[in-house]
Amino acid sequence: MTVIIFSTNEIKIDEVSNSSLLFQVYEIFCILVLVGSFGIRIGESKNVQVLKPNSKLEYSALNCRKHSGFLTDYGGVGDGKTLNTKAFQSAIANLSQYASDGGAELIVTSGRWLTGSFNLTSHFTLFIHRSAVILASQNESDWPLLAPLPSYGVDQNLTEGRFSSLLFGMNLTDVVITGNNGTIDGQGAPWWDKFKKGQFKATRPFLIELMYTDQLQISNITLANSPFWHVHPVYSSNVVIQMVTILAPVEVPNTDGINPDSCTNVLIEDVYIVSGDDCIAIKSGWDQYGIKVGLPTEHLVIRRLTCKSPDSAAIALGSEMSGGIQDVRAEDITAFDTQSAVRIKTAPGRGGYIKDIFVKGMTLKNMQYVFWVSGAYKTHPDDGYDPKALAEFKNINYRDVFAENVTIAGSLEGYANHPFTGFCMSNVSMTLNEEAKESSPWTCTDIKGVSKNVIPKPCDLLTGKETDCSFPEDKLSIETIEMKSCISKKKFF
Repeated sequence: MTVIIFSTNEIKIDEVSNSSLLFQVYEIFCILVLVGSFGIRIGESKNVQVLKPNSKLEYSALNCRKHSGFLTDYGGVGDGKTLNTKAFQSAIANLSQYASDGGAELIVTSGRWLTGSFNLTSHFTLFIHRSAVILASQNESDWPLLAPLPSYGVDQNLTEGRFSSLLFGMNLTDVVITGNNGTIDGQGAPWWDKFKKGQFKATRPFLIELMYTDQLQISNITLANSPFWHVHPVYSSNVVIQMVTILAPVEVPNTDGINPDSCTNVLIEDVYIVSGDDCIAIKSGWDQYGIKVGLPTEHLVIRRLTCKSPDSAAIALGSEMSGGIQDVRAEDITAFDTQSAVRIKTAPGRGGYIKDIFVKGMTLKNMQYVFWVSGAYKTHPDDGYDPKALAEFKNINYRDVFAENVTIAGSLEGYANHPFTGFCMSNVSMTLNEEAKESSPWTCTDIKGVSKNVIPKPCDLLTGKETDCSFPEDKLSIETIEMKSCISKKKFF
């Protein structure tokens, strides 16, 4: 890994006025050094690149660009007060003309860039400097309304559709959102407050949403305080999300970190997420709408995730999974002060399937649940679902799990008279806390599976197994992609 330090003669630390944010940043640094999630090692000075004034920017990307521009070239003002929506729109419209001529990059330099929603384009890179903050406008009129997603339908409580995300795009190819740890701040507090009061008729906006997009990279940036989910690739393929930090208050609902939705060939690695909801939630549509669209999420790799979410999961499958979820591979997962490790949620009416799920190597501390599966997650967009549409479960594997200070080892509840089957657990060690001693560490109803070397002893519905649970040895195509070394066409300072 290359750490880029921008300085004339010395390394400097930016001032942070918000003490809680400073503490979070410090906490992240400490954890990453301890667990090595980002591969950072103290003393590897040979990997540090110091950029002098008038030097050119270097970064890794799926593809490099022939043309380049600064946001300031298009009237951008980084004072934190001037609205830059038109500057972003103008810049991207102008740079889009180079899509067939080597593509273009837009560089957001140091400053605080207030903006409403804007659309990205194909063969395009948005680069955010480490001292740049893209600030989301808190004025709802700066966020256009969009039609509901086809696989979700119209929520009966949100009949006006949904707000566009801050960074949006559809039917695109080859999109890169990257930086040297620049920030996109959703400034979500007014949205959270209004949501808690039940005052919305439209779904809150995401921070980043790309629809029907092939070749998407999101890397080396910090995302914070989204009004709703932070990253939502949907109906997309060949998605790479790397070296991303996501921060949201843990008491705010629905601030999910990364939610791949009806996507194929996805790699999520080296990410740190603090959230009020699931750190990563894998989805594929909601009830009859998701069944009709029929686009699964499949061939997904998650590795080296560090998560904190006191009210939700490190990784969730569902609850909206009506198009199906298949071939998910998660390994080297660290979670602390988190409600559950891997949670599966569905309900009668969802249909679809969850199969070929492989989880290996989880280190967990201070957990409410380790294993949590529920077939009674009752939310529905409307009353048009078929209660007889039940999800199929097959080949769900967990292995090499170490957890301490656990309240509930497992709560596994399938459909009544329609058991969830195909579970496998091996080499699992869980240390229970004082609260756990007052009740049984396992609750299992309407499930079937096998287990080996699981402590505390699992329920009788998970019978003995002679070999370890499986984990694929082959690599998916998304894991073999090689990033290119790119040099900006413009001098950076």
